[in-house]
Amino acid sequence: MKRREAREKAIQTLFQLDNSELQVDEAISHVMGEESDSFYEKLVRGTVSHVIEIDEKLRANLENWSLDRLPKIERTVLRLAVYELSYNEDAPARVVMNEAIELSKLFGDEQSSKFVNGVLSKFIPKSSQGE
Repeated sequence: MKRREAREKAIQTLFQLDNSELQVDEAISHVMGEESDSFYEKLVRGTVSHVIEIDEKLRANLENWSLDRLPKIERTVLRLAVYELSYNEDAPARVVMNEAIELSKLFGDEQSSKFVNGVLSKFIPKSSQGE
C-alpha cells in the first residue's frame, strides 16, 4: 500500500474512532478487513496513543477555535499530521503538510484545506517550508 493510501485509510479509521465507543482494533478491521499495512497501523495506533499530547499541541496553535468546535474531519486530519510531525521521523515536514492538505481536500472542502494549512504552518519551522 502506498503511503498516501495508508494516510487516507488512517483518516477513515481515526474519524470512526473520534467520539465513538469503537476500540482501535475494531475500527482497523472495519476499514482494512483482513488487509494489513505496517505504516497505516503505525499512523493509527500512534495517533491514538498520543492523542492527549497532540490535542494539547493543537490547542496551543488554534486561534479563535476550540478543538471541540472544529469540524470532525479537520480535527482528524490535524491530529494525524501533528502525530507525524511530532513522533514520526519518516517523512519531511513539508511532505506531511502537503499530504494533510490533500487529505482535507479529499475528505473536506476548500475551506478545510486552507484551515489545515494555516494551523500546520505553525508547526513547521520557516526554513523547512521553502525546501
